[in-house]
Amino acid sequence: MKLWAKDQSVTHEIVEQFTVGRDREFDLMLAQYDVQGSLAHTQMLAKVGLLSSEDWVVVQKGLLDIQSEIQAGQFEIESDVEDVHSQIELLLTRRIGEAGKKIHAGRSRNDQVAVDIKLFLRAELSEIKTAVLTLFEQLLDLCEKHKDVLLPGYTHLQVAMPSSFGLWFGAWAESLVDDMELLVAASRVADKNPLGSGAGYGSAFPLDRTLTTGLLGFRTMHFNAVNAQMSRGKTEKIMAMAMANLGSTLARFSMDICLYLSQNFNFISFPPELTTGSSIMPHKKNPDIFELIRAKCNRLQALPNELSLLLTNLPSGYHRDLQLTKEILFPAIGDLKNCLAMMQHALQFIEVRHDILHDERYRYLFSVEAVNELVAQGASFREAYKTVGNEIEVGNFKWDASKGLHHTHEGSMGKLCTAEIRAEMRTVLERFQTVRRI
Repeated sequence: MKLWAKDQSVTHEIVEQFTVGRDREFDLMLAQYDVQGSLAHTQMLAKVGLLSSEDWVVVQKGLLDIQSEIQAGQFEIESDVEDVHSQIELLLTRRIGEAGKKIHAGRSRNDQVAVDIKLFLRAELSEIKTAVLTLFEQLLDLCEKHKDVLLPGYTHLQVAMPSSFGLWFGAWAESLVDDMELLVAASRVADKNPLGSGAGYGSAFPLDRTLTTGLLGFRTMHFNAVNAQMSRGKTEKIMAMAMANLGSTLARFSMDICLYLSQNFNFISFPPELTTGSSIMPHKKNPDIFELIRAKCNRLQALPNELSLLLTNLPSGYHRDLQLTKEILFPAIGDLKNCLAMMQHALQFIEVRHDILHDERYRYLFSVEAVNELVAQGASFREAYKTVGNEIEVGNFKWDASKGLHHTHEGSMGKLCTAEIRAEMRTVLERFQTVRRI
């Protein structure tokens, strides 16, 4: 069954298989939103006189029944039905008769798909936002808990200057604030109603798009019907950019964890239940979950480019190319949510070492503190730097570890700024709240 089928319509089976592709698989994820869009559309049709009040009551009940089945996991798309939109209209017509055939007035499958995707992406963005916020709070709690535990900082993978676990955890938390900024931007783009734009050229019917915008909870609408269709693919790409940015943070954090877990660093540990073994080496405890988070999140960073290539040089109007945005983006959303959930789970069990700086390899970690002390005593920075550098070169450099610990906590290392970071995230969330009203 196809929404566009005529009495003499015949499509060759190989064409049918090729054009439908994996659409049924991903359309199941849109089913509840398709019903939501149809409920709003038919209420509007009744208001403007294109659907009788009697038919509207029957249609709304039929749609709500289908919605209940979707929520209960009892909905499926039949093998000879093209997509979720056809399936829902077919089910409705079977159950309520001719009134079911009236729900498509003033609507194209193009704006029907567009509104489904907007509603879906909006809901997924809200779930991702909640998961990011949970991870953010978890990282700041770890920041406070381990703020007094020193950690050697590295640049170029060479021993650099003293840091702390508090600073390390706090850095990733503040990075999530930036990631949330892009999630807010993506949410604003997804929060525009395309319903009523038809195939991209509007409708001769007196549709009330303001009503459907309010009923569906959109912040605003796409005012230009052509642009409403041009938002297909663009909305997905902007969301992919936000996901890629978040993926970059999670991938780099996972890389740090993999490094710090290795025997050569040995800064942190996790229980055996969170690591995997080797089939040949009995001593191995591998950080597979973090390697997979790193890999999955690195793949996320390819999403904007893949969608850009798909959309490159498309003229205005709808094109079947846009169908493929679903199979690019939808699985990636699931991967991102799984990575966030796994990171949250694992961080509950992280253990940090408290004696790292006792290792001889960190004997020069406080060389900058020695330079600063000489400067504080009146020496120029260049002379102080040269003095300490020469001591290191000839092997005479010594630094009181307890003094270094004191300086580290009293200086910039002690200023974790967790309250300020939380305040910044609250500001970003207020913008998210304004966009989504949730």
